Amino acid sequence: MAEDELYEPNLPDLRDPVRVVLRSVLDVARPHTDGALASYIPELTHADPEALGATLVSVHGTVHEAGDSDTTFTIQSVSKPFVFALALDQSGLAEVTRHVGLEPSGEPFNAISLEATSGRPLNPMINAGAIVTSSLIAGDTAEEKFSNINTGLNAFAARELDLDESVFESEHATGDRNRALAYLTQSAGTLGSTAEVATGAYFRQCSLTVSARDLAIMGATLAAGGLNPVSGERVISEDAARWATAVMTSCGMYDESGEWLVHIGLPAKSGVGGGIVAVQPGQFGIGTFSPRLDERGNSVRGIVVLQTLSERYGLHMLQHRGAPHSPIGELTREDRIDGGGDTIAVLRGEIFFTGAEEVLTRLASMVSDDGCLVLDFSNVTRVGTAARALFRGLPGIAGIGPGGRPRIVIRDAEGVLDDD
Repeated sequence: MAEDELYEPNLPDLRDPVRVVLRSVLDVARPHTDGALASYIPELTHADPEALGATLVSVHGTVHEAGDSDTTFTIQSVSKPFVFALALDQSGLAEVTRHVGLEPSGEPFNAISLEATSGRPLNPMINAGAIVTSSLIAGDTAEEKFSNINTGLNAFAARELDLDESVFESEHATGDRNRALAYLTQSAGTLGSTAEVATGAYFRQCSLTVSARDLAIMGATLAAGGLNPVSGERVISEDAARWATAVMTSCGMYDESGEWLVHIGLPAKSGVGGGIVAVQPGQFGIGTFSPRLDERGNSVRGIVVLQTLSERYGLHMLQHRGAPHSPIGELTREDRIDGGGDTIAVLRGEIFFTGAEEVLTRLASMVSDDGCLVLDFSNVTRVGTAARALFRGLPGIAGIGPGGRPRIVIRDAEGVLDDD
């Protein structure tokens, strides 16, 4: 190899180093050929067992992908947190949780069990709970409910998703266990429609086709608080996004959820079609596809991809990341002709509760009757809800000094302390 060839840069890789990372973790996962294709839905046995892809989408809307990221497959149970989020956005947490609980079941995804006292399925990530969730979506018929579900999932994915008719027919023909779950919840009074309407919508919902790229965009929408970072469309409220992500954290990987949280530490949801979606709130969504499943119905290679990413790059949601940078950028004093002086504190960056606590603690001694403490937010890009409440209450708490001047003054020309 010539010297100039040896050092010639790979421009595509330089432009997207995250894709290089994704390729490297796919290489780690590729030798894992254990597991088997899902067989209880006959149409799923036609998947290519060697397919493997991954996509990461940031909350800024940048898409990074590697491998078979555009290969389509049916969404199956990966649809559950998103339909749950749509139901929450439509009806609110109190109404939805009258019908379905929020607790981990510790049981397989298709277990036939309800809460003894309420008759609710334990959570919306198992089949019984997901069928109930689908029944709560607006619409009198299965077709109307599915149409609303489809519209919502299209918004999550930033494109129109197609229905795989052959998988739907296969689901419909072999779905007696799911029908049993629907009739059980109907008899308990927790189903929002008839069993046939609910399962008709649910079977169609699970038969929509997606890719790893689609799942990553959908996950990034949850990570961005319900705002799709690719399309710019607000799909659901921040509350609905947070609630759905919380249930993914505790229940998304079925009876493997505890191990998943310890070893990988990302809210996630798997499906027997071979997909997994994972979310890092405020940062990104990841979608993976590989159809070989372990005994719990989770993608073998998908788990390897996400565990490798988490371990190599410290992505665990509970990873200790050290103390944040101080939000106090500059302190100056402006003397007045009457002998007093104002202290100007120029704040910076993003300020959340810990940052606000530091500002209040460090600068409290500078509040006096001799001058104002001026908090200048001109270099602040974002203020969290708790920090905003603390700062906005300061002038009233500090009151007015003897000279009639406030002890604390807020300078916020950009309005970062205004409500979102």
